[in-house]
Amino acid sequence: MSERTTDHGTPGTVLLRGGQVYSPADPFATAMVTEGGSVAWVGSEGAAASFADGVDHVVDLDGALVTPAFTDAHVHTTATGLALTGLDLTGTASLADALERVRAHAAARPGDRVLLGHGWDATAWPERRPPSRAELDAATGGRALYLTRTDVHSALATTALLERVTGVRDLPGFAADAPLTGAAHHAVRAAAHAAVTPAQRAAAQRAARSRAAALGIGTLHECAGPDISSAEDLTGLLALAAAERGPRVFGYWAQPVTGAKDAGRVREMGAVGAAGDLFADGSLGSHTAHLHAPYADAPHTGTAHLDAGAVAAHVTACTEAGLQAGFHAIGDAALTAVTEGVRAAAAQLGTARVRSLRHRVEHAEMLSGDHIAAFAEFALIASVQPAFDAAWGGADGMYAERLGAERAGTLNPFAALLRAGVPLAFGSDSPVTPLGPWAAVRAAAFHRTPAHRVSARAAFTAHTRGGWRALGRDDAGVLVPGAPADYAVWRAGDLLVQAPDTRVASWSTDPRSGTPGLPDLTPGGELPRCLRTVVDGRTVHERPNE
Repeated sequence: MSERTTDHGTPGTVLLRGGQVYSPADPFATAMVTEGGSVAWVGSEGAAASFADGVDHVVDLDGALVTPAFTDAHVHTTATGLALTGLDLTGTASLADALERVRAHAAARPGDRVLLGHGWDATAWPERRPPSRAELDAATGGRALYLTRTDVHSALATTALLERVTGVRDLPGFAADAPLTGAAHHAVRAAAHAAVTPAQRAAAQRAARSRAAALGIGTLHECAGPDISSAEDLTGLLALAAAERGPRVFGYWAQPVTGAKDAGRVREMGAVGAAGDLFADGSLGSHTAHLHAPYADAPHTGTAHLDAGAVAAHVTACTEAGLQAGFHAIGDAALTAVTEGVRAAAAQLGTARVRSLRHRVEHAEMLSGDHIAAFAEFALIASVQPAFDAAWGGADGMYAERLGAERAGTLNPFAALLRAGVPLAFGSDSPVTPLGPWAAVRAAAFHRTPAHRVSARAAFTAHTRGGWRALGRDDAGVLVPGAPADYAVWRAGDLLVQAPDTRVASWSTDPRSGTPGLPDLTPGGELPRCLRTVVDGRTVHERPNE
């Protein structure tokens, strides 16, 4: 890919030609013109010749694919950056491996006030248990360490860190030698994050945005809140994103709203909604998702943080203030509380008024038919993460261990949601699962439960246009005239067109279909490589030497 330009970072008029453009405006498009921050034209190579002398920049795509930039609809940006730059235990093979990585990290970071790490998952280790506090104390040499489980709903902490939190041993969720959950976890997390300096935080945010841009992500939905980050973290991130080139960031603040004053505070922070990780429950991996029936491997039903009354109060107050509301809900009991609460709010305010705000539910994994019908009735956005199924689905996965095979097979029913007309917005929940939009599209198209699979085109739409629709924007996330000039350029193999019956195995290379093609995402194959990412007409990532 080559470019004739004086400064491709300036959003002048740009002609991209000689490639393949993924656009509903023209399924055979090979060229595109952007002007300033908007798409101006999409069409054929022959017509593109007439633009060549009247533009500021010309990009020879050399056969590359141009698509809308991805939107990741659920991210924790600072935590993602800290995982990228710090201790990441994702993929560790054993308890011993994890402890060795902790030792090495502690030795390499002698000046850190608190050591931070993420990503352990004892269900994947032969020892079948997390490190004990004594083992972590020894591995760190007695230093303060905060180490989140892969789902971020429980964590390990050394004695030195616990000693910084007054009364932590009396809080719900504390056990003598087990991962911290609930209030105890939140208190220890606050103490650990307080040790992160503003410079460290900004560096982490830059690292996360840079990684996102390198993966063709043009927009991030930051899911912040008092239980998982801080107001300073959110406002600092939004200020940094406004000042520095990179992916757009839209912030959500997960705090209950009781009236106009609370809604005003959310807006003053720069957040677009009182949504995201407003917890109705926890997670399956940490046994804190709220279920109607007990876990298969634990004699309880998890933890409820909100009931239907609390949900109704939040949705009502947000709707009256014209503010998007939302919740984190994974277990079936939590989803019942959310849908019953939304129904109560609609009974008070009117269904049309509730639908107009496009309130959203994060994760929404353990859905029943009644839940899906309620999502459709009240126009709830399903903000979901296909990588969860790729990581923990299947007959031998963590879901089956926690729930049993029958219940596990009901999780993440993307196809049923789409059939019911429920809007999907795909994300990663990074650092819970890593940023990786093409991997997410593949995970949805090749769901471990075949009945839940969706077409690659539908999955791609959920990871591009779906995130914008979740923000109330229907004019973005697609390459048509007038849309934002947010796009990515990819080196990919043959483009394949999915057959109308939407079966994943039904692929075609026939150009007569008149349907824009996507790369072959068959599991095991190489995913597309991002050559360039452009946001608002400005290049925010460019792969060297290509």
